[in-house]
Amino acid sequence: MLIELINLKPRYMSESEVADSDIYLQPSVRFERGRRYMVCARSGHGKTSLLNFIYGNNTAYDGAVRFHNDDSTPLERRRRKLSYLFQDLRLFPELTAIENVQIKNCLTGFKSMAQIEAMLDSVLASKKKYQPVATLSLGQRQRVAAVRALCQPFEFLLMDEPFSHIDHESAEAVSSLVINEVGAQGAGLIVTALDPIDLISFDHTLRL
Repeated sequence: MLIELINLKPRYMSESEVADSDIYLQPSVRFERGRRYMVCARSGHGKTSLLNFIYGNNTAYDGAVRFHNDDSTPLERRRRKLSYLFQDLRLFPELTAIENVQIKNCLTGFKSMAQIEAMLDSVLASKKKYQPVATLSLGQRQRVAAVRALCQPFEFLLMDEPFSHIDHESAEAVSSLVINEVGAQGAGLIVTALDPIDLISFDHTLRL
């Protein structure tokens, strides 16, 4: 699958606001499977919107988002080809960390319980995975959400400011999981952030 953005622009932004963008209002921007992309921008400059446009849960844009070599429906694409670590995480606070990951994995059957536990243990103190998410810190929740995003097949992994609430050591652990899973699936990676991230080697860095 190849993702192409054609003259894309959020409707809430003016042409002057995106005049210097490497992505918005460009005739063609392509994201290729197997490559890693860093998208940097200040807060409020459309990073989350960009990922939501690609994921298909926001259509408030002009231009087009095209998926080449892919005839999936939008729902099929989200279940089998696109995984997304949302900035607002979207965890169930009353469920434990491991239950939040299991819910995703039950839909895909992609990982074994042993694999899930090993992934959580690599980014979270073991006892924390049995606690309700509501009792975890924001950084701990972000790590749980990252593991959940890896528990499905994907051709592209979308990550919206994935390290914004975690320390460097935890970010290293999460990035290691991400690199391994993206590599294992031969997938593309699109990461947004306020500033460049040095924990992952990116093929391209773009600015909004």
